[in-house]
Formats: sequence, structure tokens, C-alpha cells
Amino acid sequence: MDIKGAVALVTGGASGLGEATVRRLHAGGASVVIVDKNAERGAQLSGELGERAVFADTDVTSAESVQAAVGLATEIGPLRIAVNCAGSGMVGRTINRDGSPHDLAVFEWVIKLNLIGTFNVASLAASAMSKGEPLAGGERGVIVNTASIAAFDGQIGQVAYSASKGGVVGMTLPMARDLGVVGIRVMTIAPGSFDTPIFGFAGDAMKSALTEIVPFPTRMGDPAEYGALVAHIVENQYLNGEVIRIDGAVRFPPK
Repeated sequence: MDIKGAVALVTGGASGLGEATVRRLHAGGASVVIVDKNAERGAQLSGELGERAVFADTDVTSAESVQAAVGLATEIGPLRIAVNCAGSGMVGRTINRDGSPHDLAVFEWVIKLNLIGTFNVASLAASAMSKGEPLAGGERGVIVNTASIAAFDGQIGQVAYSASKGGVVGMTLPMARDLGVVGIRVMTIAPGSFDTPIFGFAGDAMKSALTEIVPFPTRMGDPAEYGALVAHIVENQYLNGEVIRIDGAVRFPPK
């Protein structure tokens, strides 16, 4: 699929992996809908990009909120690309050191944001895409979801986060099979440690520990590398129903 001329909706689009994706798709000629809860940063980014960029203050866990963002995208033109980057995590063990259980509300919040939010956006975006005219080869759209290598190598304290991202991995193939009949592809990217604002709290020692275990290149990932992979997925029609790790060949140790 050609990026140029398409409309792309990117959640978590105001920062980190989402911002890098917005910038890459916009540079490729797409019109972008920046979906985020950070209204200040979202408006700033859309203003910086100018033409072909709009911001939608959106809660990805709300069907009504996401439908409004999808509606905005379809007003601009044919919605062809949806990228789910919105997400977060909380550290917590199944039981704490004192034997107390994991906070169920925290677990539910992580699942709701990372997994249910991803499905909500994918489903509503796919519904809009299915109504569009097919391109060459019958293709109507591409959905790219974001998991994490924690889906496979979850560390101590990542039980909620790993479960949420494992769910994203698990729905990749059935979603692609569901949507193949209408010409919509579904892919998932599982990033390793990327230099995004979520690591803003981390000191040099933590960042060093994250990078020294990466075989090559021995550094954190650059969000632009994630954005480049999204662009390749969009343009490569035979990529469908699969999860791609982008992690420098690292495998997370237990802690």
C-alpha cells in the first residue's frame, strides 16, 4: 500500500513510538490523525507538522471517544492505516514481598488500556476501512498493533504488562484471519527497550543495565526505527498475521 494519499490514525501519537510513527507516515505523504490524551503535546505536534495533521483528544478505552476519532479520520479521506501505540505499565508482583496480593484494580487498568484499548481501536478502524473502496489486489487497510518483548520474556514484576501484551500478540493471527475477507492486513510489532519518554524517570544506571544486555547494536532503540518498520509493513502487502520483534536480539532476563 502506498503511504502517500492515505489517512493514518495513530494512537499514543503525541510522544514516543507513536510520535515517531506520525512523523514517518506524514513525511511519506499520509494525512495523520494524532490520537492521544495529552492535548497540549498533541496540538503542538499537529501544529508543527501543519498541513495533513490533526489532533484528536481520545480515550482509547472508550468506544464513543475512538469512534469520534475514526469519524474525524474518514472526513479527511480514506482511512487506510491504523497504528496502536497507546499503552503503559505498572510494576507489581503476583504477590508482594510481604505476601499481599497484586492490586487487582491495577491489573485491570493495565489490561484495559493495553489490550482492550488496542482491540477497541482496531475494531472500529477496521469497520471504517471495510467500507472503503479496495486498492490494487483488493487491499483496503493495514492495522499495526504494538506488543512488547515482555509478551515473551516477561520479567519479575511485569505480570500485568506481560499479560496485556501477550493478549495483543495472541489476537494478531485471528484478527488477520477475521479481516482478510475485506482486504485488511493486521501486524504486531514487539519492541524491546526504546528510548521513549516512559524511560524519562530512569537514571543512567537503569538505562545502562537495559542496553548492556543487547547483543547488537548495544543501545536502546530509536523510535524512528520503530516508525520505519511501520512504514515497511504498510508498504509490504505480503506481511500479514505476524509478530515482528525489534529488539537488537535481546532476551529479557528474569529481572
